[in-house]
Amino acid sequence: MTKKTLFIGGIKSGKSLNAQNYILKNYKDKPVYLATTEFRDIGMQERIEEHKKNRQNSFETIEEPLKIHEIIKTSNKPILVECISMWINNMLYHELSFEEMIEELNKIMMLDKNIVFVLNDVGGGIIPENKLARKFVDISGKVSQLLASECDEVYHTIAGISTRIK
Repeated sequence: MTKKTLFIGGIKSGKSLNAQNYILKNYKDKPVYLATTEFRDIGMQERIEEHKKNRQNSFETIEEPLKIHEIIKTSNKPILVECISMWINNMLYHELSFEEMIEELNKIMMLDKNIVFVLNDVGGGIIPENKLARKFVDISGKVSQLLASECDEVYHTIAGISTRIK
């Protein structure tokens, strides 16, 4: 039986590390680390290097910023999608619609695969002044609701502690 799991939390909450530990503990096959972040600046490069250092050789890494369904459907291994927030960012940057995002996610959720998703919780702040930031927050909130409703397990992470909420 396959399982889909979501780790959600604030930036630097520890969700990524906990998601990595979760997938390594719960599946015997070497998992795939599906990295969605595109290299845009030095700061992002430093974050990517930190993530690479944390996972070392425990994962098979595949980098894909947009077409994550294509990668997931062809893999026979458990997959850690790191992260859905950056994927949403990429989709917006490349001017893809909310409907295209939901279509991609719905296709993924129909797959009979073991998947662990990581997503930033951006719903705890104020409504952004910037139109694009508001769009990102709105889409992220809707995506988090979709994933949480479809996943078998959901963990909320704060201060490095993940608590199962579903």
